[in-house]
Amino acid sequence: MSAFTKTLCPYCGVGCGLEVSPPAQVAKATNRDNQGNPIWRVRGDKAHPSSQGMVCVKGATVAESLDKNRLHYPMMRDSLEQEFRRVSWDEALEKITQRIQLVRSIQGADAICMYGSGQFLTEDYYVAQKLLKGCLGCNNFDANSRLCMSSAVSGYVQSFGSDGPPCCYEDLELTDCAFLIGSNAAECHPIVFNRLAKYHKKNSHVKMIVVDPRRTPTAEAADLHLAIRPGTDIDLMNGIAHLLMRWQYIDVGFIDDCTSNFSEYAEVIRHYPPDVAARQCGISVEDLETAAKYWGESERVLSLWSMGVNQSTEGTAKVRTIINLHLMTGQIGKPGNGPFSLTGQPNAMGGREAGGLAHLLPGYRSVKNPQHRAEIEDFWKLKPGQISPYPGLTAGDMITGLENGSVGLLWIAATNPAVSMPDLERTKKALMRSPFTIYQDAYFPTETSAYAHVVLPAAQWGEKTGVMTNSERRVSLCRAFRQPPQEARADWEIFAEVGCRLGFEKQFTFSNSSQVYAEFVKLTGHRPCDMSGMSHEQLQIQGPTQWPYPQVRSGKSNFSSQRLYTDLRFHTPDGRARFGAYFSRGLAEPPDPDYPFVLTTGRLYGHWHTQTRTGRIEKLRTMHPEPFMEINPRDAGALGIGDHQLVKVRSRRGQAFFPAKITQAIAPGTVFIPMHWGALWADHAEANSLTHGECCPDSLQPELKACAVQLTPFNPELIEKEGVLQTSYHSVMP
Repeated sequence: MSAFTKTLCPYCGVGCGLEVSPPAQVAKATNRDNQGNPIWRVRGDKAHPSSQGMVCVKGATVAESLDKNRLHYPMMRDSLEQEFRRVSWDEALEKITQRIQLVRSIQGADAICMYGSGQFLTEDYYVAQKLLKGCLGCNNFDANSRLCMSSAVSGYVQSFGSDGPPCCYEDLELTDCAFLIGSNAAECHPIVFNRLAKYHKKNSHVKMIVVDPRRTPTAEAADLHLAIRPGTDIDLMNGIAHLLMRWQYIDVGFIDDCTSNFSEYAEVIRHYPPDVAARQCGISVEDLETAAKYWGESERVLSLWSMGVNQSTEGTAKVRTIINLHLMTGQIGKPGNGPFSLTGQPNAMGGREAGGLAHLLPGYRSVKNPQHRAEIEDFWKLKPGQISPYPGLTAGDMITGLENGSVGLLWIAATNPAVSMPDLERTKKALMRSPFTIYQDAYFPTETSAYAHVVLPAAQWGEKTGVMTNSERRVSLCRAFRQPPQEARADWEIFAEVGCRLGFEKQFTFSNSSQVYAEFVKLTGHRPCDMSGMSHEQLQIQGPTQWPYPQVRSGKSNFSSQRLYTDLRFHTPDGRARFGAYFSRGLAEPPDPDYPFVLTTGRLYGHWHTQTRTGRIEKLRTMHPEPFMEINPRDAGALGIGDHQLVKVRSRRGQAFFPAKITQAIAPGTVFIPMHWGALWADHAEANSLTHGECCPDSLQPELKACAVQLTPFNPELIEKEGVLQTSYHSVMP
């Protein structure tokens, strides 16, 4: 039997363990890119504690994309009107180095930006931080986690004093009440949901509450589905809190001994009696009271959330109001309870640990903290003051910088902003203005490669060794099981080579990713995310390990902590968790007579993000062959929209066309569109051509989840004028 290589699924933040082995025979050639190349066999790793051998359809088929439409060698062009020409790595890297030096000399280091990805391994993230924030003295590194989990980061930091989900997956099978809000976990985090659903089904006393305007597969499994109006999450949480207070379901001792700011919070929730909160949310008082009763009567409550909470102008406030419910009932630091954010990407957690957002430094440090900067400068052997004290440009700021000319070089790696960014037409116009864009990815073409001057072939999942951290803070070693195709290189190697060419050879002496990781974990010592006891070798022997996992000291044995805050002491100056007092503000762009519907966007079970990988897997494309728009029968009838009829959806920023899917699963006044289809996969069906870029003031995460739209049944006479196909969508990719 062939030996299996243990690795991790490269899709969502669940972090499922996989075992991969070579096939018994060479695959049949299906296109020019996988002629004679084998399809590796993938199965779930039963020894991985997070997934326990389970795997969803995306993980099971992931190897089928390894050799399809790969970028094999560097290419360049002088302008976007020209065709790419093949170049050597030396020529491409020399061009990049010269351009960085030119921009530094003319505009300064702050004109250089890098936009990375939760697809990075931690080693990729870390070397990028060392290059940008350290050597170049520029904090303009942001990642697509800004669109995904930055509100969870901000909420944890403000409430607990530090980032880091305090729960673990074992809590899914220990809780008495699971409260899921803004999360269609059954489709977006299926293995986590499978664990919860099996436990829920076997234990009649366990309650599941799902808060979502759609009746998703997740909501179908719930004891109570609260189909609230979009933008009323805080009304709901404050309404539940009002009842918990009224019914005395609070832990007075915990509040007095372990928290602060409760009096301000109590004053806010006083204004959310059941009739007010229920009316705002569009639900019955009875359902609101049932939710509060489930929470209050349960000894162990576990809340789980994802993009439906984070992607909001109130994202941080929503996260904190969820945490408030745990604080007022003492539901934290114990088995089966706590506030648990479900990370969107496979290594978004690792990115946060490595400093992979514009305001962070490695080891859960802040660029605004003088001591933190000094610690990193000393460790990296930089001169004092080398690291800028100012947060860098976020993803949205980079778009603005391209518009006003303050950004002179944009380096994009392992992400596809020409589909995923909000207000997409504005984003595309800004990318067209970029003086010099480097695009580094495994696949070609993507929507973003159309805006690049240099494209670099990157090694992807299975072709480089490194670590990723999943939603429960579990670090797994992902071993390479094949060589990168042709000239592709690991992301960290590319960043390090550019660093050396810029004259920072002493900072980039790594010969392998194990050395990169060994350096990184030293920076986590004595920090909340302490991983100083970890190494590639330790993870190889011991297997996936949760942090904190400090280096062995003073003869003590090493340990890994399943849960945080078990001692009920937090990372705030006074050791107390902080209540956040927030009134609801609602949507940044509420519906009005001109745009009477709320559009919400999301994922489907078989696709992930912008289809850069899943769109190249036939089984997944067959599962979800075209985009669509869910609409309630009442709204469809009022507008004269028939099932499968093409509908023009228009916002203040753009328009797109989708066949209608008439269903009771969506609440009246709301429509749903999946976000996966970009210009390469369908005509005029980009969900983010409609969304806006308004952000949470704390997390700077955009409100991708909701915008106001108008709907018009498509008139066949306008086909030629509108320039769209009425009958069907087609995939441009082979």
